Amino acid sequence: MSEAVRGLFSVGSPQTIVTIALFVIGLALIIKGGDVFVDAATWMAEASGIPKFIIGATIVSVATTLPELLVSLIAAAEGGADGADMAIGNAVGSVTANTGLIMGVSLIFMPLVIKRSQIAFKGILMIFAVSMLWLLCANGALSIWEAIIILLICVVFVVENLVAGAKEKSIEERPEVTKKLLTVNILKFVLGAAALALGSNLLVDNGEYLAVNILHVPVRIVAITLVAIGTSLPELVTAITSLVKKQGSMSVGNIIGANIIDLTVILPLCAIVSGGTLHVAPASVRLDMPVCLAEAAIAIVPTLIFKRFHRIQGVIMVALYIAYLIYSMLM
Repeated sequence: MSEAVRGLFSVGSPQTIVTIALFVIGLALIIKGGDVFVDAATWMAEASGIPKFIIGATIVSVATTLPELLVSLIAAAEGGADGADMAIGNAVGSVTANTGLIMGVSLIFMPLVIKRSQIAFKGILMIFAVSMLWLLCANGALSIWEAIIILLICVVFVVENLVAGAKEKSIEERPEVTKKLLTVNILKFVLGAAALALGSNLLVDNGEYLAVNILHVPVRIVAITLVAIGTSLPELVTAITSLVKKQGSMSVGNIIGANIIDLTVILPLCAIVSGGTLHVAPASVRLDMPVCLAEAAIAIVPTLIFKRFHRIQGVIMVALYIAYLIYSMLM
């Protein structure tokens, strides 16, 4: 990484400063844009009378995955090996960051006792999704038919959410609808969508330039570190808020749901927009996906056995994540 450090801090390199600034601006736009977009979409859904459990199973479930989704789709649509590496590294890297870093840290500070029924289905589905993705990508590519198989896992996840939500007894309250509120939320919806699109473009273009021309490292490295952690910030904010409010189960539930969507939606859609086949780098098959599976297994399997999340799980998950990042940068 010495060459990368020299490239980053080279004297008389205004392009470096501009690239980093645009990268950070792109990251800020997708995070804030996603927040504004989801708030407006949720308000409009509730105002239209759509049941809250449906909103929870659709809009809220994908809320924190919007940054990863758009960044990966734009990268895949641009084509080429760098675009594929950015798409895959961001999608899989975000799941690994969500589990190994964010959930791991959450468990260190707040171990949880949890009912097996609350986590069994979603936890097993997350492990199954990682395993299937790894298996189908083992030949170095994800075809459109394999993408459809992965998408079916997402369908199962959404149906399970709908069924579980339908069982919850609650009084549906519709928000007040005025001309002013309607105008404000439509404006927020449009501006949020625009910020997401612009921010994702800035993040992808400048992330690739940062990797290749300044840091002189593979695009995959920037994708699994800066981009993956950056687009996981919504989950991080949720985790911190949950810890402060002592609602650790909310953080864990959000992370598992976001991971399933990341795994079962992003790469299949990337395969479709890239022309039917998404080429997968050997390093992703050999390292990124196995580590992602290991993090998921450490988080879920002991919990199903002992009916609780232990602090030691968090320690192991964070340690594995740090080791993974160090090894990735040195390989």
